[in-house]
Amino acid sequence: MNLPNYITLTRILSIPVLIWILSSSHFSSTNGERELLASAVFIAASLTDAIDGYLARKRAQVTTIGMLLDPVADKLLIAAAFITLVQFNPHTVPAWMAVIIIGREFLVSGLRSIAASEGFTIEASDLGKMKMLVQIVSVVACIVDHHWTRLPWYFLSLPVHPIALASIWIMVGLSLVSAADYFLAFWNKISQHSEKRRKRRSFVLSRRRKRNDVPVV
Repeated sequence: MNLPNYITLTRILSIPVLIWILSSSHFSSTNGERELLASAVFIAASLTDAIDGYLARKRAQVTTIGMLLDPVADKLLIAAAFITLVQFNPHTVPAWMAVIIIGREFLVSGLRSIAASEGFTIEASDLGKMKMLVQIVSVVACIVDHHWTRLPWYFLSLPVHPIALASIWIMVGLSLVSAADYFLAFWNKISQHSEKRRKRRSFVLSRRRKRNDVPVV
């Protein structure tokens, strides 16, 4: 275990804290304390995803356990956030949206697992990186939307509900598009990999035939 891995673990440990804040009756929504606290916990947990990766590369501490824990922590955090939001703010986050968003996460994980078992990797796309940013905005907006109609910010008065609706719909769209993008990348890689294996097998068989066809003097 090293520092990046401990940071990843804090992301996993923040998940029950987030669920507890949003689900517990110990926190009052009268003044929006629950929403603010839950938003702060989610933002902090999401930032650890960038911090642990940066530190692991900078300190040359990329480990097998870190490569395993990091995507698991991401998927658990997103799944926990959207499942809880279905109960916490169902008018903004209906169950079918949560199913699409969470289903995309597990689809990508499954494709990467198959790719790893076949000996190749699927790189993160720009759509996946954009999805992470929209993800943070949509979760925080949907949490805040539970209490505030408009959120004062300096001299602006931000309309929370339209932002929450727009971001969650964009999130659904990006989830579908990025899932298709990952699937196409996987299909191309697996096709190339299968073609290389077929050519290698054909080459080996042809060499064997040539050896067997050599006349005995």
